[in-house]
Amino acid sequence: MHARIDHLVIAAASLAEGVAWCEATLGVVPGPGGSHPLMGTHNRLLNIASDAFPATYMELIAIEPGKRPSRPGTRRWFDLDDGALQAGLAQRGPRLIHFVARVPDAHAALHALAHDEHAHIDRGPLLEASRDTPAGRLEWQISVRDDGQRLFYGALPTLIQWGPVHPTDTLPDVGLAMRALRAAHPRAADLSAALSTIGMTDMAVTAGPPNLVAVLDTPLGPVTLESQGL
Repeated sequence: MHARIDHLVIAAASLAEGVAWCEATLGVVPGPGGSHPLMGTHNRLLNIASDAFPATYMELIAIEPGKRPSRPGTRRWFDLDDGALQAGLAQRGPRLIHFVARVPDAHAALHALAHDEHAHIDRGPLLEASRDTPAGRLEWQISVRDDGQRLFYGALPTLIQWGPVHPTDTLPDVGLAMRALRAAHPRAADLSAALSTIGMTDMAVTAGPPNLVAVLDTPLGPVTLESQGL
């Protein structure tokens, strides 16, 4: 089992706010994204790949106005329907809330989390999703709990398995590079055990208030993004 960081998730109350935040905070305009009819969300994307984090990108995501998840009773991924998270985004603006890890066999990774003697974590079923792009059709399987929860305040990644096309295949280099990703959590030992179960052993985890921290090189200089319990 070997999981790699696939992308950071930056949530915003609206996609327009996310774009404005990106320009002000990172000094770049995000590239195009698309709609997710499965979840009633839409996004914009940015390449943040580096030697340490190959094929890695940033997703700016928000609820798409007037849209609902296509499956009745489904809550949106990444806790986007959570009232406390929505209030935090409205009051404090766009923020890093989560990350997604790619795995070669998502079914095996989910089974490992559910049945490991130390983890016993229900990461949710795998959903099939797709989106057409000028470079080809993006197809992926992604783990989404029915309640939409991220778990561990976003520090335990959602799992994704891509088809033959990956978003970074066509995302241009805009001068961003990811340098580090680390987490703090009151249950640091449990989080570390779960990360180890999926083969993500190079992510630093410390005990403390919930926080997910990403460090990036940008045209404006080094930038540190934090979730701070959101």
